[in-house]
Amino acid sequence: MRHNGARHPREPRRKRSRYTRHGTCGIGRSRGIEHVNRPNGVTVVDPPWLSAFIWFGFPVIGAAAVYLVKVLAGWLLTLPWVPFEGPLRLVDSIPEPWSTTGAIVLGLVGGLVLTVLAKHDSLALAVDPQEIVFTRGDESTTIPADQVASAFLDGKQIVVLGRRQQELARESSDLRSAEVAEAFRGQGYRWLDADPHRESFRRWVPETPGLPTGANALLKAREQALRGKEKSAGDARELRDELARVGVVVRDHKDRQYWRLSLD
Repeated sequence: MRHNGARHPREPRRKRSRYTRHGTCGIGRSRGIEHVNRPNGVTVVDPPWLSAFIWFGFPVIGAAAVYLVKVLAGWLLTLPWVPFEGPLRLVDSIPEPWSTTGAIVLGLVGGLVLTVLAKHDSLALAVDPQEIVFTRGDESTTIPADQVASAFLDGKQIVVLGRRQQELARESSDLRSAEVAEAFRGQGYRWLDADPHRESFRRWVPETPGLPTGANALLKAREQALRGKEKSAGDARELRDELARVGVVVRDHKDRQYWRLSLD
């Protein structure tokens, strides 16, 4: 591995910022990859066609869907039984041209809201010989290169392993797998075809023996954050970080938590 710095290991840092350090440099785009004007730096983002579809497709689909409801409202009310009869009667009672105009405007607004949410949740990955930066919305996670042992894809999640085989990052994304692998390999990081510790994971159940002190309580709280009445992805992520500090690696599969221990 080419990164053999003798510095004391640091925790990956998260910062709230609109841009990573790559964002201040001039860039050129190709097949969803932004090539940064600094030695060997690469950023992987959604391909341009997907961004265009999100920005233009979602509003158009929203407008068409609401307009279709408006057109079908009268016919649906002739059926012996139909759900949402009250709202449908209200839609059918609005005179033209206000009903058509309102349906299109309402659909466009709904589509734009979905567009903003989708773009805010999309992931950008920046990789260079000094660090790895994950950016989602206005939040960034930066991992210094000297902490990194390897990286791989677990389904649609990008996973970065540290020197003690702990997970420094596990980020869900729809980025193209070939481009993600190319970005890591091209910057000298070790890229794996699969999780080398997959068989070490065990399903968590309350009061599992063999876990560090406090880990069962953290996993129980995380289960509530994932599947409770008040789900919170932010809390689940923070609790994953807390588990990492006590030496527990956790992954989710089909609404269940699986765990393993990192190296001492």
